[in-house]
Amino acid sequence: MIGERLKEERKRLGLTQPGLADVAGAAKRTVIDWEKGVSSPTAAQLEALSRVGMDVLFVVTGLRANKVTDQSYAALTPHMTEKGNPVTHSVAAEPLGEYHLNRREKALLENYRGSDEEGRRAMESTASALAHRDSAKKKGRQGGE
Repeated sequence: MIGERLKEERKRLGLTQPGLADVAGAAKRTVIDWEKGVSSPTAAQLEALSRVGMDVLFVVTGLRANKVTDQSYAALTPHMTEKGNPVTHSVAAEPLGEYHLNRREKALLENYRGSDEEGRRAMESTASALAHRDSAKKKGRQGGE
């Protein structure tokens, strides 16, 4: 089971077996053995794989980590807007559904969580301003740029 999930995650990330081996500090043959269930990656190798966006919780347990759903987003939204800058409302009208964060999204979220309140407000304001700017460009209402 671990091997099947490891392969699924490797493909989700767009990695080849040699690419995964390189990230994990292993040989390609070792990755093949992991995917066949002959052996399993060590904790240190899983940690290295997590740094490129692999959902190691899923690999080990079959449960997805970092799921964002409409419900979890709704729970976060008041925190992001009530105490923040007035421009921090979302321009996205579509529901999120359910998806998994990629490496860049995870890094952004980790930076946000690692910031103090002032840093979080700055990130929220910046993201909102850029999203509104991009939204205006799409609608042909480009401002004074």
